[in-house]
Amino acid sequence: MELPGLAFAVWMFICLCGPLDGYPNGRIREVCSSMMPHHGSSPQLSPEHIITVNGTEFKPGDKIEVNLSGPDFEGFFIQARDAEHLDSPAVGSFILADQRLSQLLTCGHTKNSAVSHTSKAKKKYVKVYWIAPGNAPKHVQFLATVVKKYKTFWVKIPGAIVSQPNAPSPTTPLHTTSETVSTSHPTSYLTKPFNASGCGNTKFCIRNPSSCDPESASCFFLSFRQEKSSVLIEMSGPGEGYLAFALSHDQWMGGDDAYLCVNEDHQVSVSTAYLKGRSPPVLDSENALEDVSWRLADGVLQCSFRRNIHLTAYKGRFNLDASYYIFLADGEASEGGLIYKHNRQPLITSGMYNITGLPEDIGGSRSPQLIKAHGTLMFVAWITTVSIGVIVARFFKPVWSHSFLFGKEMWFQVHRMLMLTTVMLTSISFVLPFVYRGGWSKQAGFHPYLGCAVMALAIFQPLMAGFRPSPHAPRRQLFNWFHWSTGTTARILAVVTMFLGMDLPALDLPDPWDTYTMIGFVAWHVGIDVLLEIHSYCLIRKAEVIEDDRIQILQSLTSAEAEGHLFKQIVLAIYICGNIVFLIAFLAAINQI
Repeated sequence: MELPGLAFAVWMFICLCGPLDGYPNGRIREVCSSMMPHHGSSPQLSPEHIITVNGTEFKPGDKIEVNLSGPDFEGFFIQARDAEHLDSPAVGSFILADQRLSQLLTCGHTKNSAVSHTSKAKKKYVKVYWIAPGNAPKHVQFLATVVKKYKTFWVKIPGAIVSQPNAPSPTTPLHTTSETVSTSHPTSYLTKPFNASGCGNTKFCIRNPSSCDPESASCFFLSFRQEKSSVLIEMSGPGEGYLAFALSHDQWMGGDDAYLCVNEDHQVSVSTAYLKGRSPPVLDSENALEDVSWRLADGVLQCSFRRNIHLTAYKGRFNLDASYYIFLADGEASEGGLIYKHNRQPLITSGMYNITGLPEDIGGSRSPQLIKAHGTLMFVAWITTVSIGVIVARFFKPVWSHSFLFGKEMWFQVHRMLMLTTVMLTSISFVLPFVYRGGWSKQAGFHPYLGCAVMALAIFQPLMAGFRPSPHAPRRQLFNWFHWSTGTTARILAVVTMFLGMDLPALDLPDPWDTYTMIGFVAWHVGIDVLLEIHSYCLIRKAEVIEDDRIQILQSLTSAEAEGHLFKQIVLAIYICGNIVFLIAFLAAINQI
């Protein structure tokens, strides 16, 4: 599953923008058979609209006037079908009376065999004409799906029936009542909250945080319990928007079997969907779920439903006796049931699991392992090795000028070792997001661009150092300036890049703790730097020797600096310990310790 850079940075899963207005332009050929809008909720049962005609009999070639009327509605879909076989394809064709309100569609192999709206503009009345075909059945009934608003609609409202002259009476009762044709399973209300009892023993559970109570609003809970040829599924979490889980063959978004529970104005709709790439979920027109029930109380949304282990008749539904990665996501939902992209990375299991196999009680991670490794290596490089290396080069030349390591001054060897370690860690870390994403992430904001700049400067710095002039060469001063400015620029950009990266959902750091901690580290580093600068200045003042009204500073500078080496070493030790504390804090947050 490929996740957005901004955000687990998710799911997961579910870039759940949903089909915002269903089919506002009325081009709804995808639902010709079911006549069911992809709106993620169940249809209403008692229709408010009626379908009338101007006659009761027809002969092939006749033109029948068809009228749909009722309270204000936004969308509609009209077909004529064999009245004795309402699941059969549409019959006949239509002619428009007003092209501003309606348009012709082709369902199946019959041209102009359906009529739908052209826009969301409210309307009370629609008139069209139906042309009877030569091979028309003996009895024809008009059906309509009417959308009052996004989540309020009626499916296959039975309308008037027209028959051929002298046609025999139908062999089965015809739908002529005001009740819509049933297209979904009934939904009930949970009388009591479900809990985690049986997790790991009789049912397979996923919980985040681990071992949390599903009655808590901070607990994300998903369970599966096999009962003969079906599986009872329970899902629980914060009740403000929606909850969703998906079964996937990999850890990337796309080609997944998804299930959604959406809180719409304190009513919960449960639906199935199929994920195509990183597009919004495609909601199923027919619901394969049974025993659907829900509960919304104390800020907790709980929904449960049952589905068969094998659903060969439903496209996009996976068999539940195989192993999958499991995603669990949540997000916001607006009035009307519109669902938005999850605002943080979905929870993903660390491996593939068979939910009908051995019961387990597991957790998951909202941050992929490669992204965790990326963040870890960058924190090690730019919080510890770079910072300590800069302090050593800036303030420890006179302290370790007479100490040698492998034939070179100690300060230089320590500085070089730390900086080369930084380049190595940065290079490895730089590659990991590209391996995870399979390319460039377009949804991570400025973070990847700044990261590329930091990587370029990190590589350029040691290459430039390889051409360092001798200490007394004329160009040495110019080199020192470029070396310092390049390193300082890289450090500043690295800190800014880390600030931006910590807010990406893929890393899933606790907010605003991560920002405050990073600010604390910057203040810690600047404070130590200022302290050592003040200390160096005080040593210089002590080293001043006034002779013949002149201040002899240069000759005594090195010895004065050396006198304070004990203080500097103590400060360096404290600084290293402080950096380790910050590093441990960040690593603990990344790994959710």
